[in-house]
Amino acid sequence: MFRKFAVALGAAVVVASPAYADSFTGAGATFPAPVYQAWAQQYKGVTGDALNYQAIGSGGGIRQIKAKTVDFGASDKPLMAGELAASGLMQFPTVIGGVVPIVNIPGIQSGQVKLSGALLGDIFLGAVKTWDDARIAKLNPGLKLPHLPVTVVHRSDGSGTSFIFTSFLAQTSPAWAQHVGASDSVNWPTGLGGKGNDGVDAFVKQTIGSIGYVEYAYARKGGVAYTLVQNKAGQFPKPDAPAFAAAAAGAPWGRAPGNYVLLINQPGMKAWPISGATFILMFKNQENAAKAASVLKFVDWAYKNGDATASKLEYVPLPAAVKALVRKQWLEIQAGGKPVYVAK
Repeated sequence: MFRKFAVALGAAVVVASPAYADSFTGAGATFPAPVYQAWAQQYKGVTGDALNYQAIGSGGGIRQIKAKTVDFGASDKPLMAGELAASGLMQFPTVIGGVVPIVNIPGIQSGQVKLSGALLGDIFLGAVKTWDDARIAKLNPGLKLPHLPVTVVHRSDGSGTSFIFTSFLAQTSPAWAQHVGASDSVNWPTGLGGKGNDGVDAFVKQTIGSIGYVEYAYARKGGVAYTLVQNKAGQFPKPDAPAFAAAAAGAPWGRAPGNYVLLINQPGMKAWPISGATFILMFKNQENAAKAASVLKFVDWAYKNGDATASKLEYVPLPAAVKALVRKQWLEIQAGGKPVYVAK
């Protein structure tokens, strides 16, 4: 069902060819890289315009857009309105997805292990040492788990995926909130660090007894086993697009300053508790109107034509009303006092 894709960290998703004069650049989150790759390939085939996107992590994307080395930055960690204003930036969402814990436990398949936020917090704090720990066994009666050391795998780079995951831990694990907290780059108490979603996925695959976290598309692509996670309603939904959509159902788009919206631990029986939107960052005052217009034309095309591709990759397209809201916000992106692009 899924397209074959390979996102090499630090490598372009689509390399701009000299044959195409209209090229534009972006950098940041690995979370949306699979769908950005697919959209970029389709868009180039239709328009000839080429996106060069560096999947380097949300922290890198924020740094590069602030340094004006790319036409847009990408982050799964939304910036607060004050930081946006101080930097002259605006942000808008593109798609919604979910972060899932992944494990490498002999004999365990996807969806067999159930974990709560508090238990995940203890695991990533290093307080749970083996997979047959009484706390895991209590939540998984009847499931035979091996007496195998737990090895934590986390992101080594500044990561929006880490921000979403640690935000969930901070909301559901008092111990995690007290000792570590939520950020795109935290002081991990234990474990191995992998760069990007691909790096975490690779470490988990090669390390027996390990647990990590990745954006869902990477878990599906790699075939690694994912765990279920207890949501706010006490249920253990399967992580998939309908569960991510359920988490986004009550999102306060239009009421959130700077589009700062988190989808962590939302109410709803079917809501996946570790869901989040991914965002594009651009300067409101543009020095190169043509480059900025190229970015917005691409996103507008994706809003109109990319929903099916996003859904195939298990992302949730934005509702039509949110897309309409964002298109109006694009009028704030200007050069010489005039909008660089007016959506039709």
